[in-house]
Amino acid sequence: MPYSPESLQAFVEAAALGSFSAAARRLRKTQSTVSTAIAHLEADLGMVLFDRSGRYPQLTDAGRQVLGHAQEILAADARLQQLSVRLAAPVEPRLTVVFSDVYQLDPAQRVLQRFAEAFPEIELEWLDAEGRDVLELVDAGRAGLGLLPRQARYPDALVAQPLAHHSELAVYVASNHPLAQAGVRAAAQLARHRHVRLSAQVDHAPPISGPAWTASDYLMVMEMAEDGIGWAELPRALVQRYDRGRLLELRVPGWPRRIHSDLVWRRDTPPGPAALWWAEALG
Repeated sequence: MPYSPESLQAFVEAAALGSFSAAARRLRKTQSTVSTAIAHLEADLGMVLFDRSGRYPQLTDAGRQVLGHAQEILAADARLQQLSVRLAAPVEPRLTVVFSDVYQLDPAQRVLQRFAEAFPEIELEWLDAEGRDVLELVDAGRAGLGLLPRQARYPDALVAQPLAHHSELAVYVASNHPLAQAGVRAAAQLARHRHVRLSAQVDHAPPISGPAWTASDYLMVMEMAEDGIGWAELPRALVQRYDRGRLLELRVPGWPRRIHSDLVWRRDTPPGPAALWWAEALG
């Protein structure tokens, strides 16, 4: 092809971040390198992709049309690179993954059993964390692969891969909690009752005023809700698997909410065959 993956990457990042300098920081290149790569892409395609007349570059009509195709090409290139790793690279002797509890293993899919069959010699460590804690563990190299609800922005040192997998968060209270009898009036009464939530809140909805207790993981949040401490937003799959029949899902407008997830890893330490297996298994 007449254009390089580097020029496409510079174009896609600049479009996503709205700034050549921000794209340069994410790609760990100089701003002049990014600007030159985009200029070369424009010359190769014979069209102007950015309007540079303002303080920040803006996509032109042609740029908006090219963007989707550029993203498809880069995604295909990433899949090809991943395939080459799976076929040629040595399997990691050890893999540490850190997953948010929004993801729950489906027993019917036998995910862990299939992984053990595919990589019988590997040593696997599974960590649970939420929000920024997932990012910090991966960024620090403590975990090679992380899964968490999709974030608006990621640290420049990390790569995020969107997953087809999604979860649902719903609002729950104990069956003997006053809100359990509120019916359709529950939404208007939430602020009067204690809210039990994650310390690292992964939901970006505006907080509801009122008293709150926090916990570092969803299982503790669920236990507090079961004990009648307050109402909580919890992953439906987690409740279905671990609740002891003590929780009631409230009918609240806008809930349940679909939560999409991303896999993340360090840009300078790409995933090996075992980590890529998880990327494929989770879709």
